[in-house]
Amino acid sequence: QVQLVESGGGLVQPGGSLRLSCAASGSIFSINAMGWYRQAPGKERQLVATITRVGSTNYADSVKGRFTISRDNAKKTVYLQMNSLKPEDTAVYYCNAPNLVAPTGRYLEVWGQGTLVTVSS
Repeated sequence: QVQLVESGGGLVQPGGSLRLSCAASGSIFSINAMGWYRQAPGKERQLVATITRVGSTNYADSVKGRFTISRDNAKKTVYLQMNSLKPEDTAVYYCNAPNLVAPTGRYLEVWGQGTLVTVSS
């Protein structure tokens, strides 16, 4: 069974930084794109950032210049460095692999369980 496990969330003051990690485990042949999404209370889940296997990135306008997504393919891990955090960044952050390839050749979409980020003084 394939799992994505996030870590690194917590409480931080406005202007502070956090680094989220998401590690994939289980029967995996390869992982193509990976991404981070977030869902604030009472709002829909929204895209934060994505990264392809070769490192091409895409960001939501609201986080450009403040957040950086990266990945370590050998460790099957994706990271989200979040700087200059604002109260409106408060949300549950989810890791996503939309087209992970199993050893059978089957494509899977996998979500992590989420990690809470709270930005407050």
